[in-house]
Amino acid sequence: MQDKVVMSLDSKIEKKLDTPLTRLLVICVDRDNDVGDKAGVLTPVVGRNACIEAAQKLALQDPEDADANSIFYAIKTYEDLISKGYQTEVIVVAGVTDRGVQADEKIIREVKSVLYSFSANGAVIVSDGEDDESVIPIIQNVVPIVSVQRCVMRVSRSVEYSYAVFGKYLKMIVYDSKYSKFFLGLPGILLLIGGIGTISGYTQEIFAVLVSILGGAFLIRAFDVDRAWANWAKPTPAGLIRMFTVVTGITIALASILSGFSAIHTNILDPQVLGSGVPNIFADKVTLGQFIAGALPFLWMGIGAIFGGILISNWLKGSLRQITDILRMIVLVSVYPTVYQFTNLLVNDESSFTMIPPFLAGLAITLISATFLFRKYRKKKGGEVLSE
Repeated sequence: MQDKVVMSLDSKIEKKLDTPLTRLLVICVDRDNDVGDKAGVLTPVVGRNACIEAAQKLALQDPEDADANSIFYAIKTYEDLISKGYQTEVIVVAGVTDRGVQADEKIIREVKSVLYSFSANGAVIVSDGEDDESVIPIIQNVVPIVSVQRCVMRVSRSVEYSYAVFGKYLKMIVYDSKYSKFFLGLPGILLLIGGIGTISGYTQEIFAVLVSILGGAFLIRAFDVDRAWANWAKPTPAGLIRMFTVVTGITIALASILSGFSAIHTNILDPQVLGSGVPNIFADKVTLGQFIAGALPFLWMGIGAIFGGILISNWLKGSLRQITDILRMIVLVSVYPTVYQFTNLLVNDESSFTMIPPFLAGLAITLISATFLFRKYRKKKGGEVLSE
């Protein structure tokens, strides 16, 4: 009985394999959507003439892009299959710039939409690399894939070609401001400071400055501080507000240090006490409490100015992040009584239990506000009309 079942399955598989593939769909895959981003072509592109036009547009926008050659390769494959008697159609499908799941979903939707009008029983995949070929298992679930063609550009292997490529990138580093700032500007500053230090004889001090500059440059580039600041300082209403409030907030926060020292009792600031070192001033909890109490209002105003600028900026742009910004301001205000009570505990030697009421009040306000704001966020995200 088991042998009969196996023979039945084998016969079904053989029958399926013997089915002639007469209608083939040639699919050119552009997973990162260069054809859409660079040439402005909407996909799927269906038909020989439409694919030629798309390839020409992409080649004119970026002659070095391999996807244009892949499209021409797909058209040639299409013509070869036509000449051999197959009923064939050629298409170009594309994903999204960031690739990933969204790109694969978009590609499979486009393939399915073409199969509604051209019912193919086989597909030929044309790509320019392994990244585009990663969608093969997905397309395989929709239409059987009979062949995969990779378009590899034939380039010169001579030494002259290598020098030409190297010269092109060297020219990019020298003349493109996006790269020259880091690859030329930073070494130039270091060499200039090093030369001045060697002439003046301050070699050790200059070395410390060079290491600090190099470390700062690496940190700025590693955490995209320069790009973040460029986005914040854009000449738009939102950008100008952000820049103003950040500078103002940092200035007020720094002023809190002076305010904290001025709040310390005058006897503590005696020159003899200061002579023993500023850190010793904070060894006394009363002095520490006076410093925090004096610095707290200006510090909170500085942080509030920065948070308020972010809130106004997102509100002008209509971003949903303004809901989080509002919650951030509420938390800042709610925490203030607890921190202020902590300073009273240090200065007046009060009981630690006096911190419980402001803490519970701040926690309740934060939880109620968070619940209300995130319910509002879900309504906005769902497209519902908000009641005032």
